[in-house]
Amino acid sequence: MAKGGSMGSAADRYESTLDALSSLITKRSRADKGNQWDRFDLLFDYLKILELEDAISQLKIIHVAGTKGKGSTCTFAESILRNCGVRTGLFTSPHLIDVRERFRLDGVEICEEKFLEYFWWSYNRLKEKTSDDVPMPTYFHFLALLAFKIFAAEKVDVAILEVGLGGRFDATNVVQAPIVCGVSSLGYDHMEILGNTLGEIAGEKAGIFKHEIPAFTVPQPDEAMQVLVEKASKLNVNLQVVHPIDASSLNGLKLALEGEHQYLNAGLAVALCTAWLQRTGHPISNFNQTGPLPEPFIKGLTTASLQGRAQIVHDQFTDIESVGDLVFYLDGAHSPESMEACARWFSLCTRDDKQMNEKTKDTAQILLFNCMSVRDPQLLLPRLMRTCASHGVRFKKALFVPNISVYHKVGSHTLPTVDPQVDLSWQFALQRALENLMQSDKGGEASNTDQVCEEVKDETGMSVRCCKNSSVFSSLPSAIKWLRDTAQKDRFVRFQVLVTGSLHLVGDVLRLIKK
Repeated sequence: MAKGGSMGSAADRYESTLDALSSLITKRSRADKGNQWDRFDLLFDYLKILELEDAISQLKIIHVAGTKGKGSTCTFAESILRNCGVRTGLFTSPHLIDVRERFRLDGVEICEEKFLEYFWWSYNRLKEKTSDDVPMPTYFHFLALLAFKIFAAEKVDVAILEVGLGGRFDATNVVQAPIVCGVSSLGYDHMEILGNTLGEIAGEKAGIFKHEIPAFTVPQPDEAMQVLVEKASKLNVNLQVVHPIDASSLNGLKLALEGEHQYLNAGLAVALCTAWLQRTGHPISNFNQTGPLPEPFIKGLTTASLQGRAQIVHDQFTDIESVGDLVFYLDGAHSPESMEACARWFSLCTRDDKQMNEKTKDTAQILLFNCMSVRDPQLLLPRLMRTCASHGVRFKKALFVPNISVYHKVGSHTLPTVDPQVDLSWQFALQRALENLMQSDKGGEASNTDQVCEEVKDETGMSVRCCKNSSVFSSLPSAIKWLRDTAQKDRFVRFQVLVTGSLHLVGDVLRLIKK
């Protein structure tokens, strides 16, 4: 057994592995753009240490960048190719509950035994061979290296890689000769790293293009498309623009991932898979551009699975015999454009639910929100609230909470204890932004929110700050408890809770409600 994973119970071994992985998380801010190339260049040293250079060159890779939709596109592509009889490897980020979610083999996250084996083989070899000049890789660099190790050792036919951040300097971009590349919808996100204009952002995403390797994208804003076309031309890349698939091409079935925007992601996935199959010598039978898709494509698109994106979970903790209930609608949207898509999805879901249950119960919509402090709530919250309002959805209450997950430690299934001294200044800022938005949308002037809020204690003694339209809870468990208590008291109402703004928040909620 490799060092670091040899002692104690299976649970202890796994925890020690997560501790080792957490040690690779740097204190450096994600917004620090210094020495990006130096750090990226180190990846080639790590590949030598792990003897992965030849292995990577043998992998038949689909590489996908983008602001939004890249995870869904990769998920669709993996499911399509698996249903075509291809052995698949899928690397995505971030994970919601368990780090092993990032590595899927034939559609299933890697088992704990294999994960531990490949982790410690890679970690120990790097520990032995690294130095002051070539230090241990950072967290995401290590995870990308581990993905290459897993996919090479498991002899997958296709490796589908979702870019973590950007493209040009992303750890996945050590790949020199993918089979095909894709760029999903572009928008404003991670601007502190990628640039302040769509052109700059597009330039970073186009960094995954390789000489004469075909690439596909979706319709983009003119500024972004112009840069993609220029970058493709310089590398003699045949860049093609794809469009949403037609619902009729699914033979009466529905896409597995909810939301109108998923038809565009599905279109990109179909193009990537078609190109991959053709370029790797896998003939596609019965492919008609205007009629139904081939059967394996339809099955792939209608059975794909992705946690935390347009996901609906009925709370099992509330009394299922009661008339009232609690339903969580989870979507990790965190950019202005994805907020709008999330709002449309939630609005349509709640409308359909109301039509189905109109005679039996009323509904109430509640927002459970948090986002990283590098995001601008003045961009996120108005897009969310106004899109919902345009569809007739108005939240009865908005709840703001800190995440349980911390960015300096990889979480396990065991939930960490709640910090009684947690800093809630960011949640108060989010609350002020929402209250001022609600006030201005009603025709009033933004007021001093602090003057119309009150501090109360919950049953555990933790503080809750309540305003007219919102509350700040000092912990996520206390917010979940409040939701459950409210649902139990009002048994003739279905409470529909939209959880959004952060994939970390979505993961924390899933861990709590699925315990």
